[in-house]
Amino acid sequence: MSQKIKITISKSQAIKGGLAVLLSRKGGQLAKIAGAADPEGVAERAMKVAEFDGKKFSVLDLLVPEGSPADRLAVVGIGDPADLKTNDWLRIGGTVFAQVRKAENVTVFVDADETEITAQDVSNLALGILLRSYNFNTYKTKKKSNGADSKEKNIAITLVSDLATEARKVFSDAQAVAGGVALARDLVNEPANVLGPVEFAKKASELEKLGVEVEILTEKEMKKLGMGALLGVAQGSVRPPRLAVMQWKGGKQKQKPIAFVGKGVVFDTGGISLKPGAGMEDMKGDMGGAAAVIGLMHTLAARKAKANVVGIIGLVENMPDGNAQRPGDIVTSMSGQTIEVINTDAEGRLVLCDALWYCQDRFDPQFMINLATLTGAVIVALGHHHAGLFSNNDELCEQLSAAGKLTEEKVWRMPLGPEYDKMIDSKFADMKNVGGRWAGSITAGQFLQRYVNDTPWAHLDIAGTGMGSPNTEINRSWGSGFGVRLLDAFVRADYEA
Repeated sequence: MSQKIKITISKSQAIKGGLAVLLSRKGGQLAKIAGAADPEGVAERAMKVAEFDGKKFSVLDLLVPEGSPADRLAVVGIGDPADLKTNDWLRIGGTVFAQVRKAENVTVFVDADETEITAQDVSNLALGILLRSYNFNTYKTKKKSNGADSKEKNIAITLVSDLATEARKVFSDAQAVAGGVALARDLVNEPANVLGPVEFAKKASELEKLGVEVEILTEKEMKKLGMGALLGVAQGSVRPPRLAVMQWKGGKQKQKPIAFVGKGVVFDTGGISLKPGAGMEDMKGDMGGAAAVIGLMHTLAARKAKANVVGIIGLVENMPDGNAQRPGDIVTSMSGQTIEVINTDAEGRLVLCDALWYCQDRFDPQFMINLATLTGAVIVALGHHHAGLFSNNDELCEQLSAAGKLTEEKVWRMPLGPEYDKMIDSKFADMKNVGGRWAGSITAGQFLQRYVNDTPWAHLDIAGTGMGSPNTEINRSWGSGFGVRLLDAFVRADYEA
């Protein structure tokens, strides 16, 4: 059963059944306004019996006596509000939504006595609810026991807070973020037989409804531009490649844009350098970087960000048919540099190098940030808790790291240097697309750096965070949408007028 969430933020709410959620600070203290849901003081007595002390993210679930205005009570601990960070409020929201179960009417009492809770905190709690509520069940065909089709479940959630007026204003931005994350998750979760390069490009075109200008370059146009690296990856598939160019013009007219570039390999077999069969189904998510860029563009446009932003995604499928490129082939990129293809499974960098060159050549941006599920090596190095960060610019790294700490979409800077760059020199071309067994994620970064000239640039390798990352209070989806919140916070903090 799918679900549709409607969140209202109000100064009061008459409870008529459903679930009432009370927030408890450290020490088991409830807000006075909680009495509206628990006039008999059932929660306070139960908390004492259970020795519930309001520890952060802890939960006490209660049945209520006859005559109570609510059918169920749940107490969610928030710890000491003075210690709560942005992501803590998101996680509290996720914890709240986890208690919903079959309830279709939920009231959450947000204020707690003698605490400093801001309107932004209330909004972040609501955002956490939306992020946790995401599910992807498009292809589920289970029926109800009576044989009728499952209907969409509508859940009405009211947050009660004295800060309702202020919270509603900032919550509109939070809804834009939730929409962008959900879009990115949807794209990563979609099967590749449904979402090919052409279909993915159409998803980019749908952003025109939000005021984003979108151009879709076809194979013919990319050939004229000389994108031999990207086209070489695509030539083994019957599905034609696309390059989607998205522009959001929310800043000053003459202000140089900021740019985000995404790898969009809708399915990666490895090509002639075929991957092992086990786990290959996960390669439908090899377009997680492109998904994050579309999700980011959605968010920025939906909240009317005051910045000029370019998003570019290279969309291909990597297949091993009789026309596929071979190990040992030499291709010429849009930059004019030649590449010896040692391994056809190192295809993402071939897509990105033409997209990056096109971006810096056409738009002359303030900086470029690319996102890609690029290497398994970065998972060996960092696991599923940090994205690898590679850059030619210290300031850009500091800004991204700060945004990562704020959103808990964390990044970790990895080295680049001439000693690694030598590892991708080729005997037969300007470079080869792999550098050997060691430092695989670093040599991939070195490869991309050859296509940015002097433009400030950062490469985020999200292979470990964009799909299959650990479940959290705010994400139960295989496709995480990693990068949308990170980059939205980054743009908001450092690049909006």
